[in-house]
Amino acid sequence: MMNLKPRSIMILATFALLLPSSLQAVAQDAPATWSETDTTRIVKETQKALSGLTNYGVFDDLHFAIQGKTLILKGYASRPTLKSSAENVTKGIAGVESVDNQIEVLPNSPNDDRIRAAVYNRIYTNAVLRKYNANAGRSFRGFSVARMAGGITVDPPIGFHAIHIIVKNGNVILRGAVLNEMDSSIAQIQANATPGVFSVENELGLESAAKSAK
Repeated sequence: MMNLKPRSIMILATFALLLPSSLQAVAQDAPATWSETDTTRIVKETQKALSGLTNYGVFDDLHFAIQGKTLILKGYASRPTLKSSAENVTKGIAGVESVDNQIEVLPNSPNDDRIRAAVYNRIYTNAVLRKYNANAGRSFRGFSVARMAGGITVDPPIGFHAIHIIVKNGNVILRGAVLNEMDSSIAQIQANATPGVFSVENELGLESAAKSAK
């Protein structure tokens, strides 16, 4: 059995040492952040809150950063309701003084919805990649054309998917984590071969790299 862990929600850290010298004084004067114990707790609670959103699916990607005692939400939402839901569940976490919601709401586009369904089919029915699909390799081929062209965003496949498919004006970003470089390459090839796709940006992490780094 594979032990795949969701990598869709990632943590970005900004360190004062990386700031230009002109900005270091501002960073030094900034309010202190949480203690190490509180930071660990808040990170875990934020991950749990975001991953537990019922309207967070394979066509969305959420991650967050910490600045002082502010939680910065980032990523892409295929529906406006997801952006507001993410803010609502995180602003109530004990210790979080404010939430800076920078999640980008993707365009409401029937063509992008068609591409989402097509890329999903090409990736998750592939013989090598179907293991990452909570729906055991089932596709949208049995669904109506109308749903594929305008209903996938509001009614996405349910269950955990290791590869998230972000579509914006025909451009695709692959986010999440796979086991190895070969699977990452196959996912990119499958997305690139989808009719109507202009470009594919592969941002998939590797489980093998994460294990070797431990």
